[in-house]
Amino acid sequence: MDLKFNINEDYSKLLVSDMKKKLDKIYVGGGKEKIDKVHKKNKLTARERIEYLVDNDSFFEIAEFAGYGKYEEFGGCPCGGVVAGIARINKKLCLIIANDSTVKSGAWFPTTAKKNLRVQEIAIENHVPIVYLVDSAGVFLQLQDQIFPDKENFGRVFRNNAILSSKGIFQVSAIMGPCVAGGAYLPIMSDESIIVEKTGSIFLAGSHLVKAAIGEIIENEELGGAKTHCEISGITDYKAMDDKDALDKIKSIFEKINLKENKSFDRIKSEMPLHESSKIYGIIPKEIKDNYDVVEIIKCIVDKSEFLEYKKDYGKTIVCGYTRVDGWSVGIVANQRKIIKSSTGEMQFGGVIYSDSANKAARFVSICNQKKIPIIFLQDVTGFMVGSKSEKGGIIKNGAKLVNAVSNSIVPKITIIIGNSYGAGNYAMCGKAYDPRFIFAWPNSKIAVMGGEQAAKVIMQLNKKAYKKDDPEYREIIENYNNSASAYNAASNLWIDKIIDPAKTREAISKSLEVSCMKEINESYSNGVMQT
Repeated sequence: MDLKFNINEDYSKLLVSDMKKKLDKIYVGGGKEKIDKVHKKNKLTARERIEYLVDNDSFFEIAEFAGYGKYEEFGGCPCGGVVAGIARINKKLCLIIANDSTVKSGAWFPTTAKKNLRVQEIAIENHVPIVYLVDSAGVFLQLQDQIFPDKENFGRVFRNNAILSSKGIFQVSAIMGPCVAGGAYLPIMSDESIIVEKTGSIFLAGSHLVKAAIGEIIENEELGGAKTHCEISGITDYKAMDDKDALDKIKSIFEKINLKENKSFDRIKSEMPLHESSKIYGIIPKEIKDNYDVVEIIKCIVDKSEFLEYKKDYGKTIVCGYTRVDGWSVGIVANQRKIIKSSTGEMQFGGVIYSDSANKAARFVSICNQKKIPIIFLQDVTGFMVGSKSEKGGIIKNGAKLVNAVSNSIVPKITIIIGNSYGAGNYAMCGKAYDPRFIFAWPNSKIAVMGGEQAAKVIMQLNKKAYKKDDPEYREIIENYNNSASAYNAASNLWIDKIIDPAKTREAISKSLEVSCMKEINESYSNGVMQT
């Protein structure tokens, strides 16, 4: 291995180590004292409930960094106050949402609602059942104006409950703690519900509000406990003695549910790559602007490291081709970061989308749709090529072809941001706005309109100031811009589903495909007016 490889490897491992340290803090939720309080109530924490419920090692958590760095004036909201992910229960694939009662008693922050909505969106897109483990004090009142009234706020969760049910997508809820006010609708709009004796309760108004509103004096257990709702109101379906009993009932329900997987897509026996996945650490550069060969990364991810490249000698700044990941047949569209010669002999910058590469990628996306092959996008893009030559060469038209093909794609699209994700390149390579079934990022990645230095220069020029590399104002703009462009900021705002260890990219893609291929494709593909 050369020195540059070793430098890259050390830097990548440091980034992954830092990510794991951040996650260790997040996994503690509201802290050890809050966890002890939960245990004293004879309850399990959200993570303990999930661990008990799912098949061994099947839980693939998403959105751990939701709300990261936010709400510090309220003590923070680790993990958005809710643990969520993909799992198997009795070998059946599902999604899980579990309120973390150690974080402000499971209260809903704006990010909590956004995270719940994202999981429901995944369920709707892919026809995957959801398990809700409910333990929440309701809306966090200090931020009610940010969570209650808008379209993508708290109420949308219940609207999605109804949509999921209408599509025949199964939902089951376990009421394992308080379930108050508007939040009471979530478990009751599920197809089946379980309530835990003494610790679970559900009502539109708790005992204090009932007394204030109508003068009635009543205890919460009598008002909305397991006995009331299983024996009198009949709104819950099963009574459980404790958390484990409730989770056992969910296991029993899933053992009998009829779910057929892999409805439309080709999968054969999986074979490991010939290249070690850890080799990625040394390939991806420490300096995000440096160049490398993306095909070498692809070979660390795909089965037998085999990759059939489409139009290999044309449009070289985007690599397209067919391969398999964990047995799944997929197409890959990846930004090439090498400086290369075009078919006309001209030098082209790596990471930039040129007219010919946009044209090639648009055609490849169309073919994958015709063949019903899922598409993996590997983003490390600085944008489209500019200048008179590009404009005369039809860069806008060919770029529009690619955007059109991606927009109208009917096969599952999974996006991994492995470096830069700048400007219109983010859009063309299936950024968040283009409905990838899942979108992940490596810890080194940046998502922004442009790079930090370019943005700082523009801002200084707009302020009619000269910029110098050692100017404190210039350096501060770069630092602030890069922080806002970081993978952690993207994950905090749920612009991505998960920050992943680069060496575990293959696993993330495979998990995503398992979920994405639950839904059968019955529609035909059309790429609209922008024919390729």
